[in-house]
Amino acid sequence: MPNRILLRGGHIITMDPLLGDLPSGDVLIEDDKIAAVAPSIAADVDAEVVDASGRIVIPGFVDTHRHTWESAIRGVAPNATLDDYFVDILDTFAPVYTPEDVYASNLAGALECLNAGITTLVDWSHINNTPDHPDAGIRGLQEAGIRAQYAYGSANTSLADYWFESRIVIPRADVQRIRDTYFSSSDGLLTMALATRGPGFCTDDVVRAEWEMARDLGIPITVHVAMGRLAGRFGMVKQLDGLGLLGADTTYIHCCYFSEEEWQLVARSGGTVSIAPQVEVQMGHGWPPVAKSIEYGLRPSLSIDVVTTVPGDMFTQIRSAFGTDRARRNAEFWERDEPAEGHLTARQMLEIATLNGAHVAGLEDRTGSLTVGKQADVVLIDARAINVAPVHDAVTAVTLCADVSNVEAVLVAGQFRKRDGRLLADVERARTLVENSRDRLVGAVVDKKAVPA
Repeated sequence: MPNRILLRGGHIITMDPLLGDLPSGDVLIEDDKIAAVAPSIAADVDAEVVDASGRIVIPGFVDTHRHTWESAIRGVAPNATLDDYFVDILDTFAPVYTPEDVYASNLAGALECLNAGITTLVDWSHINNTPDHPDAGIRGLQEAGIRAQYAYGSANTSLADYWFESRIVIPRADVQRIRDTYFSSSDGLLTMALATRGPGFCTDDVVRAEWEMARDLGIPITVHVAMGRLAGRFGMVKQLDGLGLLGADTTYIHCCYFSEEEWQLVARSGGTVSIAPQVEVQMGHGWPPVAKSIEYGLRPSLSIDVVTTVPGDMFTQIRSAFGTDRARRNAEFWERDEPAEGHLTARQMLEIATLNGAHVAGLEDRTGSLTVGKQADVVLIDARAINVAPVHDAVTAVTLCADVSNVEAVLVAGQFRKRDGRLLADVERARTLVENSRDRLVGAVVDKKAVPA
């Protein structure tokens, strides 16, 4: 007998173009999948009926790029530029991270995602200083119960060794060990990718080796490109094209300083795009190219990037992208003395944060919309809250009014991870672990600085 949950009477935004929106409707969940979406579904005696009236029901948000291991050092770099980040985080904190710190950060960080309605996460884990580090990071994701793509990255024990024309290849033997140990099946909540550094940060031999490794092992690739004072000038996509490495299996993160040629190369190759708007405008990566990527037929997604410097929720990213792109376009039309047109819309932003994110994470067949047969990754937003009510347009209520406090319930694969406004997890334990890591890491950094060079 399947386990059934009936979400009754909510305002359903399916993000499925065939189903559209239901101002009052029901969602039936059987085990881990969506079994039916309709204006009214007859109550089944075996179904747990959940009153969704006064709630907006949406697919879970998808964060396509987050360095979750940095949860233990949340807020340590509020005023940092990207240049500062490399020194203050990757060359200062990262080298002293233990596997226990990664576990605590990934557990707490994944619970933070779930609390905010993010049901799918791409964990860009460039903290694999020992073979125990990736195991610890994966364990944190598993215990949180989030859907995630674990992106195996390099170590970060020395900025000079790993980021300035690095000659160190991510160890294939360990990547294969992790794949074989945790990802022998593609049916679970967790999938795998390779988080590479790319040309400019590594020698061509390292770039080739890492791209070939990923393709030999059958895992997708994710890489930061075209951001900030340095990498914005590398022409990384053009270099990858010259190396014959472009492909549909690659996600390009940031993309702030692409040339027109590079946009065309990514679009033609079938690559995907992840944009982290708040980080990009705040840390100097460049303008978030959401509308620009759409002009080339791409389907951009959103990501948080680093909680050392920005909030960890998708509402912030939606509004940052929405505001900055419209501001840029308004300024361009002002210069022409013409009425502005072609703006991003609130509905586009919700699609970008859900369905597009699933596309970029390679999971569109499983999540991203409330489509029958997909996994039941569902979020209920309290539309009765004073910062949301009265609702004139449900999409606007989600994208421009709601915040984390309005995320009332979250299901991943048909399992409640948050209900009645509370996470169904040992939050106290996770908080204690990550606070202990904070104290240890800060102490280790202080001790390191006290040692004479």
